[in-house]
Amino acid sequence: MPSRTTRTITLTGPDAAAFANAQFGSAVLSLGVGRWQWSGWLDPKGRVRALLQIAHPEDDRFVVVPRGGDAETLASDLKRFVFRSKVKIAVSDVLHVSDGNAIGDGDVREEDDALYFGEGDTSTRINTTQGGDTWYERHIRKGYAWLPDEAIDALLPPALSMERLGAVVFDKGCFPGQEIAARLHFLGGHKKHLHVVRSDDTLREGETLRVNGRDIGIVLMHAASQPSPISLVVLDDSVASAETLEIDDKHLHILSTFEA
Repeated sequence: MPSRTTRTITLTGPDAAAFANAQFGSAVLSLGVGRWQWSGWLDPKGRVRALLQIAHPEDDRFVVVPRGGDAETLASDLKRFVFRSKVKIAVSDVLHVSDGNAIGDGDVREEDDALYFGEGDTSTRINTTQGGDTWYERHIRKGYAWLPDEAIDALLPPALSMERLGAVVFDKGCFPGQEIAARLHFLGGHKKHLHVVRSDDTLREGETLRVNGRDIGIVLMHAASQPSPISLVVLDDSVASAETLEIDDKHLHILSTFEA
């Protein structure tokens, strides 16, 4: 199972909450101190630039964890929108993502230079030390995506089940990409969704899945579980109605499907 690293983006200052709320898809203004939430940053066409976990460890400070992508680039782009807002944006050194102890679902904790994101009976830890990686398969099964480079700027929120996570909401004011995201929410019509699949062979993260030469999906995450590997994938609805799929020379068995 691959080890994961990330860099966090920290927003500090009296306008940090309002700035994050205006840029990201979640209701950041409702995020209490000591809590975390899912979020995302969309481009003007509604495509997902970044899937995020946002922690609020103390007043006027938010720590943003990009799940894939380049934090330096995201932070640089965010700075273009600061204008007169009283907010500072900084990027951490490279950090490891690993297993943590049980912490209440949605709670965030800082201890010994580590940041913990509570999931109830467990947590994920962000710090400088590499640790256990059972969180990765757990997140696959929960539909908590980690985006390979090939998926960045390529998918719309329903394909990552972002509304289910609260990563996009539509009663908090404007944010980039809101018009398209809201249209998909109210009118539907999106034909790609998130699935957990079991495969008879190894899949490559970022791999395009094809049927008869037609692109029908992408692999986001893969874990070499026993007795057979599992993956988190985005599939076209036109093929996902079958319980078992034959994709090129691979057989995929759909274990679960996540709503938009």
